[in-house]
Amino acid sequence: MTVLSERPSEVLTHVVTADVERVRRARRGPRRRHALVLGGLAALTFALFCVHLLLGGYTFTAPDAVRIILGDGIGRPTAEFIMMESKLPRALTAVGVGACFGIGGAVFQTTLRNPLASPDIIGISTGASTAAVLALLTFGLRGDAVALASAAGAVATALLVRWVAGGLGGYRLVLVGVGVAASLLAVTQYLFTRAAVWDVQLALRWITGSLSDADWSKVQVLALALAVLLPLVWWSSRDLRVNELGEDAAVGLGVPRRRPDLLMLVAVLLVAAGVAGAGPVAFLAFLSAPIARGLNKGRTSIAGAALVGACILLAADHVGANYIGDVTMPAGIITGAVGAPFLLWLMARGATGRSPR
Repeated sequence: MTVLSERPSEVLTHVVTADVERVRRARRGPRRRHALVLGGLAALTFALFCVHLLLGGYTFTAPDAVRIILGDGIGRPTAEFIMMESKLPRALTAVGVGACFGIGGAVFQTTLRNPLASPDIIGISTGASTAAVLALLTFGLRGDAVALASAAGAVATALLVRWVAGGLGGYRLVLVGVGVAASLLAVTQYLFTRAAVWDVQLALRWITGSLSDADWSKVQVLALALAVLLPLVWWSSRDLRVNELGEDAAVGLGVPRRRPDLLMLVAVLLVAAGVAGAGPVAFLAFLSAPIARGLNKGRTSIAGAALVGACILLAADHVGANYIGDVTMPAGIITGAVGAPFLLWLMARGATGRSPR
């Protein structure tokens, strides 16, 4: 007769404990990588921010920049004016706008489960810019009123695309969004043909995306938008990975049916805030989320997408303003030049049957 050294309940306890420990180890690796990715992106964002402040057409040493920002002054009024009224608000606007577009792109692509479903592809950015151009050229509005019109245009376009597409996910929504964006672009071009040359110059930034007129009022608006909307993003994105399984599966696992809609609305408002700050920066939302996912081994990272968006816009604005001959190139043209080949590459991967993730 065989005598067991342990009772069955003790054996079962040991097995369960070993399984739990294996699960914990498996979860520790992705968390550690995510922390490293966020740390690296934060360091890169800070480095690009410093490059944006210190280099360019007017250069500063780091000690001089710190003294000016802290209000001590360096005895050169021109340098102090350039730092405080041009370079610093422009760099802060780039960080805020990049974060808004990056978060919006990550939320759209993950919730809709489609790498092509970013705000700039499905017409949200175009709707915001068309509303801003309409306010400028038709109603003669200026300043904050144009920004409010831009936000209203983004929300209205999102509602229209969602209503016509009839649900979340699938290529139907992408196709509807592309069609709506083309129609809105035609409206914008018609408005340009009816406007005076000077008014067209004012409205051009709303179709190209530029940080040339960044100021402290835009920084304040972006800071307020992020302060209000980021907690909503955090709360409504807790079940984001479950939503990737599909709406029916997510509801079956206990996710409220309207939570993805709330998350999408918050993302639309963030994109609208970004457009109000710099215009529709081409492909910024589209680029940010896939790059963040690639760095995080295919896992969605909203914070990572925000930092990637900030890095891309800081770099694009600095390069466009200082290194393209004697011309100051809007940041939206630089991001468009990078984003278009990326879109073709992403579609080529999909066409060959490989996952775009």
